[in-house]
Amino acid sequence: MPLVSDQAICIRHWDWSETSQTVSLFAREHGIIRGIAKGARREHSTFSGGIELMTRGDIVVSLKSTDALSTLASWDLQETFRASRATLAGFYGGMAILDIVQHALQPGDPHPDLYDAAVSGLRDLAQVGRERHAVLGVAWHALAQTGHAPELAADIRAGRPLADAAVYGFWPGLGGFSVETTPPSLTAEPNLQTVWKVRRETVHFLRRIDTVTAAETDGDTQRRAMQLLLAYFRWVFGDEARALTQFVAMVDP
Repeated sequence: MPLVSDQAICIRHWDWSETSQTVSLFAREHGIIRGIAKGARREHSTFSGGIELMTRGDIVVSLKSTDALSTLASWDLQETFRASRATLAGFYGGMAILDIVQHALQPGDPHPDLYDAAVSGLRDLAQVGRERHAVLGVAWHALAQTGHAPELAADIRAGRPLADAAVYGFWPGLGGFSVETTPPSLTAEPNLQTVWKVRRETVHFLRRIDTVTAAETDGDTQRRAMQLLLAYFRWVFGDEARALTQFVAMVDP
């Protein structure tokens, strides 16, 4: 297979032998790549700086099918995101970002915008107090880039513009909000059996999530938005996303 170059974040790694590693990388133009880095743990190898979690590097890789391990030819360390290791909140935030990517994407499915959001989120962890904001942004991009962003403009039940209300129902099976907050008593559709009540402020926050800054956002609103997106993330991808769950439990005890 021909060699390709890209930039990537290390999202998982395992020891393969005394000198080699298997790695899961999130590459900007090639998506998740699972491969083997032969000799990565030797001194003076072509894997400068070492391949560690939450680091970004330039890679050269021989891509294989999604069922086979690709061969990583080189790794040139570019960024270590030191803030992700400087504080406990930063570490959990960084692991949550990796967890989001790992569970939202399949190998070989590139999402450059999500890659850029993940890099930005990891950098944001350098500012104490922005951890929740950083993780929220990546979670939102993961849902949006995979076609699961909640519908924010239309009433998902009524099929018309979403009217103003103090409390909405979020229908995860339908992927959006409605002024209706109670499931029908008799229905053969399982998607209509689950509804979560959500405050108006949370919906307004999600509408501005791409532009709002941490300083502009009420902490309680951020917390509720994080809890909603975590629950919806689980609903969509059917996985516990353990690191994301641990992060929410730590910042929102």
